Amino acid sequence: MKRFLSGDEALAEGVRLARPQVISAYPITPQTVVVERLSEMVEDGSLAAEYVHVESEHSALSCAIGASATGARTFTATSSQGLLYMAECLTYASGGRFPIVMMNANRATALPWNIYGDQRDSLALLDHGWIQVYAENNQEALDLALMAYAVAEDPAVRTPVMVNLDGFALTHTYETVDVPAPEQADAFLPPYDGVGNRFDFDHPTNIGYSAGPEYNRYYKYWEHRDMMNAPAVIERVEARFAAVFGRRYSGMIETVACDDADFIIVTLGSTAGLVRSVIEQLRAEGVRVGLVRIRYLRPMPSALVVEALRGAKAVGVLEQDISFGAEGTVCTNVDAALHQAGVMMPTYNFVGGLGGDDISEAQVAGIFRVLQQAAEGADVPRVSFLGIDSPADVLGAEGGR
Repeated sequence: MKRFLSGDEALAEGVRLARPQVISAYPITPQTVVVERLSEMVEDGSLAAEYVHVESEHSALSCAIGASATGARTFTATSSQGLLYMAECLTYASGGRFPIVMMNANRATALPWNIYGDQRDSLALLDHGWIQVYAENNQEALDLALMAYAVAEDPAVRTPVMVNLDGFALTHTYETVDVPAPEQADAFLPPYDGVGNRFDFDHPTNIGYSAGPEYNRYYKYWEHRDMMNAPAVIERVEARFAAVFGRRYSGMIETVACDDADFIIVTLGSTAGLVRSVIEQLRAEGVRVGLVRIRYLRPMPSALVVEALRGAKAVGVLEQDISFGAEGTVCTNVDAALHQAGVMMPTYNFVGGLGGDDISEAQVAGIFRVLQQAAEGADVPRVSFLGIDSPADVLGAEGGR
């Protein structure tokens, strides 16, 4: 069924179709609409779930952990300071191998106080043991709600998943979305049984125990090993999703026009749509440019990113994040992937969209022109901020003159 939905509403529809048994909710802008819609679904009977309105984000994830420990499929959602507030619980969920799905509405972190979207919240917590995936549009948001459970609950993975939507750019903008029938969703996603990692009076299992130095390393090794199992599981899940719903996704990354590209932008989330439109314009002018959209940043798809970038003359990483005193977190991950593969390639970090600031087509075109100048030997800053000190602003405004 085609419906006109915001990103928050689309995600909520996907969660409804996944049939979680427990929803722990605490509202925070721009995530609030998700838990509001889910509360309405529980109230009208279209979703049979226990809806728990807790007193904080810390409690929201704590509640989800407790529910998951009983073998229940669980969902929660948060954003920005709320995600940071529940940071202590993130490692309990991942270390406990509880396959919780959580939506994060990407939003700037304080101070200054700001309710608009950038990706500093999720990227600041990249190392907390959660699979992280970033949606480009509202249809993908709905579909990821279903696929996230299939990945998280797979016995080879058993790891929580954070589904990230750009605040306001997706959460509060409307698109036509295909909402599957419940029968389709049920055919795709079987009920969660929680076998081997839930309270069971007939077959007692020790959950949430401590481990000293001689054993702790094994648990961290297994946690890492099983997250590294996720790419193969994601591939299988997406193939099954395509067979049931007819929509096909590209796995850990998506590439656009990279086969012969001299200059490539790497980015996450909804910004990819902007880059696509600029690529079409520049390709029409004969400029060979491309895009790598990282869909899953954890586990890091290093080999795929390197393969996609290998033929480029210069790479720009466009991200809504900065690790103060260094560079953007996405850029660090891309640099590490290239270094590990022994690929020597110039990369330039363009930080934009902080606090919901607009990134324009002219700026994206300017980034491609900066990369071209860098490949020709020009002195280009390694890290620059769009709208402040980036040569992309000048070159974009001049149209490359």
